[in-house]
Amino acid sequence: MTISIDQRIAEELGVRERQVKAAVELLDGGATVPFIARYRKEATEMLDDAQLRALEERLRYLRELEERRAAILESIRSQGKLDDALEAQILAADSKARLEDIYLPYKPKRRTKAQIAREAGLEPLADGLLADPSRDPLAVAASFADPGKGVADAAAALEGARAILVERFAEDADLIGELRERMWSRGRMTARVREGKEEAGAKFADYFDFAEPFTKLPSHRVLAMFRGEKEEVLSLTLEPEEAPAEGPTGYEARIAQRFGVADRGRPGDRWLMDTVRWSWRTRVQVHLGIDLRMRLWQAAEDEAVRVFATNLRDLLLAAPAGTRPTMGLDPGLRTGVKVAVVDATGKVVATETIYPHEPRRRWDESLAVLARLAGEHGVELIAIGNGTASRETDKLAGDLIKRHPELSLTKIVVSEAGASVYSASAYASQELPGLDVSLRGAVSIARRLQDPLAELVKIDPKSIGVGQYQHDLAESKLSRSLDAVVEDCVNAVGVDVNTASAPLLTRVSGIGSGLAENIVLHRDSNGPFRSRRALKEVPRLGPKAFEQCAGFLRIPGGDDPLDSSSVHPEAYPVVRRIVDTAGVGIAELIGNGTVLRTLDPRRFADDTFGLPTVTDILKELEKPGRDPRPAFRAATFKEGVDKLSDLEPGMLLEGVVTNVAAFGAFVDVGVHQDGLVHVSAMSRNFVKDPREVVKPGDIVRVKVLDVDIPRKRISLTLRLDDEKTSRAPGQGGAASGGGDRERKGGGNAGRRGGDRRPRPDRAAPPAGGALAEALRKAGLDKGTG
Repeated sequence: MTISIDQRIAEELGVRERQVKAAVELLDGGATVPFIARYRKEATEMLDDAQLRALEERLRYLRELEERRAAILESIRSQGKLDDALEAQILAADSKARLEDIYLPYKPKRRTKAQIAREAGLEPLADGLLADPSRDPLAVAASFADPGKGVADAAAALEGARAILVERFAEDADLIGELRERMWSRGRMTARVREGKEEAGAKFADYFDFAEPFTKLPSHRVLAMFRGEKEEVLSLTLEPEEAPAEGPTGYEARIAQRFGVADRGRPGDRWLMDTVRWSWRTRVQVHLGIDLRMRLWQAAEDEAVRVFATNLRDLLLAAPAGTRPTMGLDPGLRTGVKVAVVDATGKVVATETIYPHEPRRRWDESLAVLARLAGEHGVELIAIGNGTASRETDKLAGDLIKRHPELSLTKIVVSEAGASVYSASAYASQELPGLDVSLRGAVSIARRLQDPLAELVKIDPKSIGVGQYQHDLAESKLSRSLDAVVEDCVNAVGVDVNTASAPLLTRVSGIGSGLAENIVLHRDSNGPFRSRRALKEVPRLGPKAFEQCAGFLRIPGGDDPLDSSSVHPEAYPVVRRIVDTAGVGIAELIGNGTVLRTLDPRRFADDTFGLPTVTDILKELEKPGRDPRPAFRAATFKEGVDKLSDLEPGMLLEGVVTNVAAFGAFVDVGVHQDGLVHVSAMSRNFVKDPREVVKPGDIVRVKVLDVDIPRKRISLTLRLDDEKTSRAPGQGGAASGGGDRERKGGGNAGRRGGDRRPRPDRAAPPAGGALAEALRKAGLDKGTG
């Protein structure tokens, strides 16, 4: 008996089928995950956004599976080969792989040797030899020779019969499924360097002579090896398992057992065993190798997408500095440092280009310009991009702060990932008309310190580059995952409809790009929205779109205080009942925790708005428009520690987590070279996923374990009582690889909006002793770009 899609998803998620059914109906009706998670809790019985995203993704897969199942049934039916047993098999298939295994014998294909042999009338020969090995194959085959049918002699007849049996063995769905799982659990991937590629492929050196079981391969190593193969540096082999010294392999033995083939000394046994061996080596092993390569790739790709999405979420939900006048510095050497000052609302009020560095070296003149701009516009924060010349520009800002303490400035180095992509975009041209492209990046850097989410939504998520191997991943899968993250983050925070940009509005539940443009045009033509009701006047914003978006759009200072909260307009009648019961006006009730905490939410629940919704409303009234993001705090870098040579083992420092990978976290400690906290140095307890401990943007206390200046590597630990590890193997320290550009995303590649992730593949060879061992264990493998 087959189960429905809803039943299957319910079992997989560990929830009730009616919860899944309700969620699917809402999704099919055009509701978004953020809307369902927040405003339809009664319908789904409290499914959260993570469960709903998993449900949505699984629903997509299972519906694709059903479409493929229907197509296969129709194909076999049209061939006249569909019987009840086969149909039952197809209906019971629970994965795409299983479905394709069953379909393989019926799949239209080019004329094979087996097909030609059947057309020549050789199938009875194959069946007879398989059923009765006591007969001599050559003697039996002689009667099937027919030059008119292309069968010249007995040997040719046996060759045709073998082709038929090989295909039969290789297309047995149950057998293939069993052997695939055996190979997955017992096999391994090996990598060897191709002849003459040692020097050119040095970044893949860790895989020049490498082998690891499939089940133990982490995603970053799988992707690195496939990258090495693609660049024609590595040759990869999928080995089933160690073969016994004599006799057939376990796989051949299983094929033989499945079809009743055994070597008992009968005349046909040797021929049949050779056929089994030939089937394994030429068809089955090749087929399984292709399947397992895809399985390895998909698992690694899924993990890489998950890492990217998790890091993106952390970046988007980083603490905003808020509405404070900010100066953005886009560092550069020959072309100068681009300067943009934005006011508390993000409006550009001044721009300049200064030349403090080589070759012009106008240091004092540049300081004077910055001091003048900061004084004139009341600048409080300086945002410094982390690309080329970031270290030098950070020193300039530090000098400015020292010389002008009266300005009370704070400097923060921020990621400029994707800034150049934004600068050259059509939206930037529209948003900053008349401003030179080179200065737009400085504006973006300043604004992303004020509000990372509002600024980063203007950039394609892939250009933000907080993942690994993003250019190797499937475009559709990565985009779908990252778009979901952006949508969830934007709706979790909420949007001021009177200040939001069109790209930000586009990410709000129920609003597409066209509708976002209409909202902005209406706002520009008619002035700020005074109420959520006024949104209905926007062209093409109908009842369904209003239902989906209204709760996520905020109108501070509008006609109705509730319009600045996350309470949905459909629930305003509930609030009116709460106000009547409380005996105070709405303005006096909002934020009045003393009164609100005395109210019993069950008193206001009804058939439309249940206890979960009423509880949410009371919480929102107590802290209206609350921002889920943390409070802004800048790391305090240690005075006098400005460059790599200033670091010493044993130093305790404060730093900012810049990226998190499967093998550890990279931390900026103020020397313009990120250090690595290997996963083994994060906690006294076992850490499976570094994100359990830290996330990008976290401010952490670390201890320096080791510094390798020639190779620009810093080994850090979160365990502040750890000792220096350079002469103590096994302590778990690891060095960060690569230079400033690899770690911090600078240089031309980073400025083009490409990968901004750690690039251990560009690092120099590992240091000796414990560092080399830690790097090997950490998976800081060459080729993780």
